[in-house]
Amino acid sequence: MRAAVESLAENTSDAVVAPLVWAALLGAPGAAAYRAVNTLDAMVGRRDERYARFGWAAARADDLASWPGARLTVLLAGLAGGAPRAAWTAALRDGRRHPSPNAGRVEAAFAGALGLRLGGRTAYAHAVEDRPMLGAGRTPRPADVARAVRLTRAVTLGAVLLAALGARR
Repeated sequence: MRAAVESLAENTSDAVVAPLVWAALLGAPGAAAYRAVNTLDAMVGRRDERYARFGWAAARADDLASWPGARLTVLLAGLAGGAPRAAWTAALRDGRRHPSPNAGRVEAAFAGALGLRLGGRTAYAHAVEDRPMLGAGRTPRPADVARAVRLTRAVTLGAVLLAALGARR
């Protein structure tokens, strides 16, 4: 359940809010360029031997390009989740301890907004990682995935409205 909520949070920022931010700022080319940078990071943004230099550059470019969308996602998660103080406190307090400068804040904001605790030990195909605890609530249960989907939808609606207003200028 935890991985599903974390994935919903991060993908809300990376796949929805950030492209809308760049579309509002630079139109369709901005959204396409953002998605290209984000996809490049997903494909080669790791530090294995083959992609050491190029992967590092892709990851840093994605960190920079994703920054505004992640911060807007944090703001909207607090407003849409009905617990702004808890969401923003978790994002500020816990998000910076996460290895990602963007995903950590977004996941922490979702944790706070939903009254959950995310993070901890995660087993990947390549390794086991111990991530910091995000939020101060309980561990997620199956019903919390549906709550996270509703939060994702509300954040998406807010981002679409803001992007439409931004694009009209």
